[in-house]
Amino acid sequence: MRLQRAMAITIFVGALFGSGTSAFADITGFLGLAGGPSLRGAKGVAVGVGLVIVGVELEYSDTGDDLPGGAPRIRTGMANGLLQTPAAVAGMQLYATAGGGVYHHELGGLTETNVGINVGGGVKKKLIGPLRIRIDYRYFRFSGSPIGAEGVHRVYVGANIKF
Repeated sequence: MRLQRAMAITIFVGALFGSGTSAFADITGFLGLAGGPSLRGAKGVAVGVGLVIVGVELEYSDTGDDLPGGAPRIRTGMANGLLQTPAAVAGMQLYATAGGGVYHHELGGLTETNVGINVGGGVKKKLIGPLRIRIDYRYFRFSGSPIGAEGVHRVYVGANIKF
């Protein structure tokens, strides 16, 4: 079973990065809103690389706290896979994403660090040259003993540069 899994991963990685198809990379700086249990501001950065329809992305996000609302400050570091439309239609590229990573909650004197998962999707719309606008939705689910809520919804708008 281990050998089969290792072979499957090797074939997948080889097909992903060893093909003759040119890869692209992008970086996004974003601002948004996160809710659960209350609505508050979020900011972050994402760096990704992709081929025609598949990609991978690393993301860091920081969501502010709301002490009266019982909502913690949430910092996440996630690694995600993306499935995207092979070409932009009307200047827009749609994508779906899922992944996992670590989170850290802080509220008052309480803290929690553990693992979490996220799913979502969005659109990247070409503006001018390599500059695009990115609109993204994510749902985060936290394991362990998260402070405030086990799940958080986040929507953001970001400046994306493709290179």
